[in-house]
Amino acid sequence: MFAQAQALASERVVHGFKEFVLKDTAGKRHALSQYKGKWVVVNYWATWCPPCLEEVPDLVALYDARGKKDVMVIGVVFDFDSEKDVFEYVDDMLMSYPIVLGDDQVKAQIGNAEVLPTTYIYNPRGELIKIKRGLVTKHYLESLMKQK
Repeated sequence: MFAQAQALASERVVHGFKEFVLKDTAGKRHALSQYKGKWVVVNYWATWCPPCLEEVPDLVALYDARGKKDVMVIGVVFDFDSEKDVFEYVDDMLMSYPIVLGDDQVKAQIGNAEVLPTTYIYNPRGELIKIKRGLVTKHYLESLMKQK
């Protein structure tokens, strides 16, 4: 598994870090390299997942407070019935950050999630510093951002 992770990490290295490019539901392109200087939080979630539902307000609060300054949050939804269901969920939860419809291409660029939610956290240099399986909170993310 470690060799597989190393192989994946070396696939798309741009200026010393692994690049990803995702397209959100509004058609906007999000590349890790365009957020250099910001923390990037990529959160895998599903509409049926109770811990995912629980962490959304904290992710929204983090993005709304710091999105224009030093943090980018990107939500990646997996295991959904229809795009309409996703859009309704996003609207109901007031999710202000970009949402990407997850697929195998996303997993190939960022990584798999054995459990939902799973959050990939990149430092301002674009380095993956943490893969957090399970619920994340604003407090947890801000504490991690202070340490690195």
